[in-house]
Amino acid sequence: MMTTLRKSMMIGLLAVGLGAGTAGAWADMGEGGFGHGRHGHGGARMHSPEQMKQAFEKRQQQLHDKLKLDARQETAWKTYVDTIRPAAPATRPSREELAKLPAPDRLQKRMEFLQEHEKRLALRIAATREFYAVLTPEQKKVFDAGFAHGPRGGRDRERGHHGPHGEKS
Repeated sequence: MMTTLRKSMMIGLLAVGLGAGTAGAWADMGEGGFGHGRHGHGGARMHSPEQMKQAFEKRQQQLHDKLKLDARQETAWKTYVDTIRPAAPATRPSREELAKLPAPDRLQKRMEFLQEHEKRLALRIAATREFYAVLTPEQKKVFDAGFAHGPRGGRDRERGHHGPHGEKS
């Protein structure tokens, strides 16, 4: 009887422990869904526009240095960077404002935002093609390496972030 009571207590404690751990995970869900914290960004901190601008300028300077551009290519580089430099963040309607709208109007607002994003992306693609055309084959390899893993040039890989299915990328 003592062993049955002991087993029951151990099972109960185990269940309580698992339940407490699960409750913590559910508490972190927020609006963004599981694992996205209260802000829907996987726990990542938001950066100020000034920090983002500085990071952009730093990445561009590093790429510029790696490319070892000649005088003829410098003009194309300047045009490229000026074109892809992020503009001021698009202003989104507040959640309160969106909540007042009917669903079709909310979807319309989202589509307008996405269309504006698509226009900026098309300009970036055109600028990249123009700049890429003036690079030597060796410089193209250097440039391509920065885009090997998406727009951030594989920086997630350097930080040890995980890819799909929890694999270390």
